[in-house]
Amino acid sequence: MNIVFPGGATAGGEVVAIDPGKRIVFTYGYDDPARPVARGASRVTLTVAAHAEGTSLHLLHEVADETARSQHVAGWRFQLSTFANIAAREEHAAVAERIDAFLAAWSESDDAKRADALALVTTADIGFRDAYATLSGRSELIDHIAALQRNMPGVVLRRDGDARQCQGTVLVNWTAGPASGTNVFRLAADGRIADVVGFW
Repeated sequence: MNIVFPGGATAGGEVVAIDPGKRIVFTYGYDDPARPVARGASRVTLTVAAHAEGTSLHLLHEVADETARSQHVAGWRFQLSTFANIAAREEHAAVAERIDAFLAAWSESDDAKRADALALVTTADIGFRDAYATLSGRSELIDHIAALQRNMPGVVLRRDGDARQCQGTVLVNWTAGPASGTNVFRLAADGRIADVVGFW
């Protein structure tokens, strides 16, 4: 295993154990003797396990001293965040379509059809907060949308631009005629919308 970092530093090691779907162990270190860990002088163990909300990852990087450990903290934070974003983008690849369906439900005048549409894309205990409501649960959201349609007939919400995602949290701009705003969506592990905070 060989790694070339953006600044030109090189590092590497060898895979010493693989337990498919559960664990990988490899040695790690830098080629530059001025770095705190020489090539192959530390050991990294990544273990994955089933979790109620997906998969948990445990990282153990065994190094010789606290100085070497401290110098790797920021790098592992960066790398694990990168992994988390890749996994979230794959897991929630259809997020734009789900948010479009959520916004379209606000224009559905038939109560039963609106309830069915929201059941496909939201959790039963969805939270919703904006300048005009603080709601808990899909049934309250359905009633809120019905009230909005009575007071603002013909309103149509549409996504305006890309859905920007970071590890299961999604930022979406929207328009509704002359009104516009931004919603922050938090996704459940199954990709359904679990929480929405709206800004007008």
